[in-house]
Amino acid sequence: MSVLTGPAAARIARRLCALACVAAAGVGLVAGSARGVSRSTTARPVVVVNFNSAVDTIAVRYLGGALDDAANANAQVVIIRIDTPGGLVSSTRKIVADIFASPVPVVVYVAPSGSRAASAGTFISAASSFLAMAPATNIGAAAVVGAQGENLASTEAKKATQDAAALMRSIAVRRHRPVIALQATVFQAKAYSAEEAVRLGIANLEVATLDALVRNLDGRVLQSSTGPKTVQTAGAPISEVNMSFFERLLSFLADPNLVFLLLSVGGLALIVELWSPGTWVPGSLGVICLLLAFAGLGNLPFSWAGLALILLGIGFLGFELHAPGHLFFGIAGTTSIILGGIFLVGYFGHPGLPGYNPSVSRWLLVSVAVVVGAIVFLLAREVHLSHHGERYVSPLEGKALVGAVGEVSTRLAPSGEVWVGGEAWQAELQGGGTAEPGERVRVTAVDGLRLLVQPLGENKNGRAKKSAAKPS
Repeated sequence: MSVLTGPAAARIARRLCALACVAAAGVGLVAGSARGVSRSTTARPVVVVNFNSAVDTIAVRYLGGALDDAANANAQVVIIRIDTPGGLVSSTRKIVADIFASPVPVVVYVAPSGSRAASAGTFISAASSFLAMAPATNIGAAAVVGAQGENLASTEAKKATQDAAALMRSIAVRRHRPVIALQATVFQAKAYSAEEAVRLGIANLEVATLDALVRNLDGRVLQSSTGPKTVQTAGAPISEVNMSFFERLLSFLADPNLVFLLLSVGGLALIVELWSPGTWVPGSLGVICLLLAFAGLGNLPFSWAGLALILLGIGFLGFELHAPGHLFFGIAGTTSIILGGIFLVGYFGHPGLPGYNPSVSRWLLVSVAVVVGAIVFLLAREVHLSHHGERYVSPLEGKALVGAVGEVSTRLAPSGEVWVGGEAWQAELQGGGTAEPGERVRVTAVDGLRLLVQPLGENKNGRAKKSAAKPS
């Protein structure tokens, strides 16, 4: 078998390259013609956006992005298939504004059966160009509550309720829906079944399946930001949109309980790294936990006061680790972390709509307080015992200590402290006298937790001391 080399190989290589280029060009032409046919023969799509979570900042990002993508794809209509318990007033206003600003008509479909467009979902549904509901679904209950779901004081409740009712009236007038029936969802927390909503004119249609809804929309004139548009949905392709992995991750992280845990664990891990540097594992985990906590916190209506209290508490615990036994820093740190968890999310929030009232669980706060308090107590107890408590020294350990050489760590006069075998021991010079820090001593006996020692007669550099000349 011969191997081609030199000019022959070069010619074959050039020919192969030329053939490859021609083939690539041919494929490009075929693909281009295929895309052209696809553009000319395929109907404009119907975009179905699945939304089944609370109305929060992540929902604003998700729904707003889906409406923009639908406009860029020249979609005929956007159908938001909704199932939500409610959410934030601020996020609700932004989503309503995005629906009104959409050049593509927006249809809301409360589905599947058993779903609801409650609270904030009522405003979003009412803002749609066309509202359909599956059987056994409901809409309403949009009364304003406090940031943690509690009833508001009379003055604050009146202001917040009037503000929400005004928004509902403006939506109802713009979409030609019954003002009184929709206002009752705010003033009286009224809720309506699908049949009642259609009968009152809140919903346009009760339909069991998405396919039936798409068929029913064919030929209808729907409102958009650029005016009325006739949609042709018969035979149109359906493109479903769901939350991306990044959005689902943010939604998972935007849990007040998880954020509080990540902040606490991340801060404590950094303290451990600073206390015992070199391993990098606690520090790395601490940084990751803090970054995840801040990512979730950025999508919550949090309080800077709560965050500052948690960080201050972590700092106090760091002082306790570096100066253990005082208990003041440990108690102050534990208290500060718990107060920070209470104030972190929801406590200082504005009135909102029921269904989404983020706050840190009281059970989680109690659990963290117990765990951190127990750690501080055990640390203080160990420090106290090491200085004042009694420790059992076995005969074997005592025998091994006799004859060992140590170094004075605290001046012996004649009592003090020496460092023997990697541990600090209370010691006393046998026969009295003094020994300065750094001098080497030998253990002659063990008396409980106290060592009896004798100087080796060396200075700090390990050289033998010169004996002083006695006066004649």
